[in-house]
Amino acid sequence: MSSEPDVIIRARHLSKAYRLYGNEQQWMKQVLFGSWHTYYRSFWALKDISFEVRRGQSLGILGRNGCGKSTLLQIVCGMIRPTRGEIWVSGRIAPVLALGGTFDSESTGRQNVLIGGAVLGLKRPEILARLDSIAEFAGIGDFMNQPVKLYSTGMRMRLAFAICAHIDPEILVVDEALAVGDAAFQRKCMDWIDAFRKRGTLLFVSHSTAEVLRLCKQALWIDDGRVRAHGDTLDVIRAYSKASRVEHDDMKRFSAV
Repeated sequence: MSSEPDVIIRARHLSKAYRLYGNEQQWMKQVLFGSWHTYYRSFWALKDISFEVRRGQSLGILGRNGCGKSTLLQIVCGMIRPTRGEIWVSGRIAPVLALGGTFDSESTGRQNVLIGGAVLGLKRPEILARLDSIAEFAGIGDFMNQPVKLYSTGMRMRLAFAICAHIDPEILVVDEALAVGDAAFQRKCMDWIDAFRKRGTLLFVSHSTAEVLRLCKQALWIDDGRVRAHGDTLDVIRAYSKASRVEHDDMKRFSAV
């Protein structure tokens, strides 16, 4: 645990490996004979990541596709465990993109509000008291009473963000979720995020350096699973933008060993 009261997230030497199998037979061999032989290749999505986030801080996370950004956020949110290292988080987390990806497609929007609110730590009476406000924020009308399998990607994100905005989070995690929304809803969410930053902690992943610069005073640049730069947002964005222009987009970062 952290000895500093204002540190709300602390990561130490985080690494995450995924097992890649060539076929189903190799997976079965690993299950049966894995104690004696390895039948998979390891893909290291994260490699020795360390950083801290203080209470009330807004941290932007930058990096090319496949660099490990989403894996890092999943570890912070407690969805997956690191292969190595440790993570310490204090406070209620609202993971916008992750919540939308775990909706029950056969249940209605209202039913998923109850499920999602419970997953994020609210009691049923608390969720019911906020249900109408969540529906109004999501703005999907009669689809609140329809199965989520009928929703577009944008509608799922509208509902996910509306739930996260009503659970009184201490930490908000936004992973490119707003990219799928229309302009009006994006503005609505950005207005809410601007208000949230005055009282909460934000982890914001985006390919829009302009939005990262506007929302975050600190930035973390991940490249090939490692921290390449961490510090003042403008300095990190300048380095990241320069590298994006002059460095070859090396597909080796998707290779397993």
